[in-house]
Amino acid sequence: MIGLGKMGLNIARNMKQNGIEVTGYDISEPSRQEAEKEGIETVANVEDLFDENERNIVWSMLPAGKITDEMIEKLASLLKKGDIVIDGGNSFYKDSLRHYDTLKKKGIYFLDAGTSGGMNGALHGANYMIGGDKEAFDTVEEVFRKTAAPDGYLYTGRPGSGHYLKMVHNGIEYGMMQAIAEGFDLLEHSPYEYDNAKVAKLWNHGSVIRSWLVELMEEAFEADPQLENVKGVMFSSGEGQWTIEEALRLKVPVPVIAMAQMMRNRSLEDDTFTGKVVASMRKGFGGHKIVKGEAGHGKDS
Repeated sequence: MIGLGKMGLNIARNMKQNGIEVTGYDISEPSRQEAEKEGIETVANVEDLFDENERNIVWSMLPAGKITDEMIEKLASLLKKGDIVIDGGNSFYKDSLRHYDTLKKKGIYFLDAGTSGGMNGALHGANYMIGGDKEAFDTVEEVFRKTAAPDGYLYTGRPGSGHYLKMVHNGIEYGMMQAIAEGFDLLEHSPYEYDNAKVAKLWNHGSVIRSWLVELMEEAFEADPQLENVKGVMFSSGEGQWTIEEALRLKVPVPVIAMAQMMRNRSLEDDTFTGKVVASMRKGFGGHKIVKGEAGHGKDS
């Protein structure tokens, strides 16, 4: 496992709990130490992960972009023919196609595995969308099966298809989160005094909008009823924008996802209750950072 951050460490723990032998690497010594506390063996240099006499299966959970690009180039020089690389991060699907080609030239297999379920899913049962050569998938399917939620993995076919599906998944996520946030924003401005935590709990018991996202808001409102300690800054890690750009390329209308992206951009300029709700959900499922707000900015302030 390369990358022992929020997701990588939890997937490694998940593997260990399910009888899968895993060794971890992270450039950060504190991250390696945290893994070792969990009983996961680590190495201080990525080169020390590999065995020349056995087939290496490498799972990368690094940030998309330059860091993953550089690691793929390094792996292309370190691994041997027949080894398998899995990118479980949120890479852009066109980058994954490049990574596939880079490794294929060396006879190394590459799987793009879009991973959903947040930190809790990574530990207790993730959701995987997996593209790449079927031969490689068949070799490692048992790892996906053991670490996924029931029915929580799908081989999606050609290289790039896993990360493409995860890109669209995240675009949908943007729209769902925005709708939930706008609903609570309307309640916040209504003439009625709703208990937001109780509303979220109610909606999650039998209503048509019941979901993990609503459950996360119940937890957030229980901890901070008016979200006074959260500034409504909704950071964006790129997948929503990629979804919109792909939709524009294919001339497919995605107005809800596009507006959700625009609202995230807007939140960087001003504070909104909608932004507070989305920021709270992102922290709940992915451990994403929030900007601490100043108390005293509730309905009556």
